Amino acid sequence: MQTRTLGRTGRPVSVIGLGTWQLSGSDWGDVDEKDALALLQASYDAGVTFFDTADVYGDGRSESLVGTWLRHNPESGVTVATKMGRRVEQIPANYVLDNFREWNDRSRRNLGVDTLDLVQLHCPPSAVYGDDEVFDALDTLVDEGRIAAYGVSVETVDEALTAIKRPGVATVQIILNAFRLKPLDEVLPAAAQAGVGIIARVPLASGLLSGRYSLDTEFPENDHRTYNRHGEAFDVGETFSGVDYATGVQAAGEFTALVKETVPDATPAQAALAWIASLPEVSTVIPGARNPEQARANAAASEVVLPADFDAAVRRLYDTHLRASVHPRW
Repeated sequence: MQTRTLGRTGRPVSVIGLGTWQLSGSDWGDVDEKDALALLQASYDAGVTFFDTADVYGDGRSESLVGTWLRHNPESGVTVATKMGRRVEQIPANYVLDNFREWNDRSRRNLGVDTLDLVQLHCPPSAVYGDDEVFDALDTLVDEGRIAAYGVSVETVDEALTAIKRPGVATVQIILNAFRLKPLDEVLPAAAQAGVGIIARVPLASGLLSGRYSLDTEFPENDHRTYNRHGEAFDVGETFSGVDYATGVQAAGEFTALVKETVPDATPAQAALAWIASLPEVSTVIPGARNPEQARANAAASEVVLPADFDAAVRRLYDTHLRASVHPRW
């Protein structure tokens, strides 16, 4: 497993990490505790040293499961990033030090640690990124020893660029995949220049880039791929990267054909992850997984070697099917 430095945290992390939204018991269908712990262990055994979670995933269930795993593996050295801010009304007035301390205390209890490795503002209102007091409060959490470092999880390129200018921001988490290329234009170069780490989320476009879905695929009622296709619950960009489902299925079919032709020993999902990991500005990619087999397959993407013209093919596919509808929005 390749490792890279996680921005201003200075921590070495695996280039393929693990996103744990799917362990919440909501938004992705049910996952029981035994299976969740087996998945975490399989990821670690495959070389993954970065877990990403959030206080809102299952209202703390994901954090608690990661915390249980940490207690069973106290010497693992895994870096755990969590997020805060989405459990309250999304108004800038809620992003204050007292609330940060309260949210921070809850996450520390869930994870069973005194100091959180990395805390990210969880896609807050855009005005938050321009508020000096917010970042002063985050600095205070570092000074108090509650957190080792902080970053932001953003929805838009403009939010990312604003955050990167903040001297205390260690990382920016952003949607980046073969169906969402806008961060390549400005965000990745700006982050590299500033020494800010990039955490690439939704790397498989909610599974579309696995090539397993068709127009007839049905998802559970409690799966966001059913109930958030038009942004009914949160930003629609989090579901299929904001791509219209039918368009996404067509584009994913072409991506699968590209992989079969040029990287026949890799699955479409592995090629999609390997393409993101090939971007030197990216610190870590955080696919989710539903079982140990998926976790191991995701980790193996770090070993996939893509042909020299693969990047150009990805960009052509994006320009043909997705740029007009996706690029202007985020």
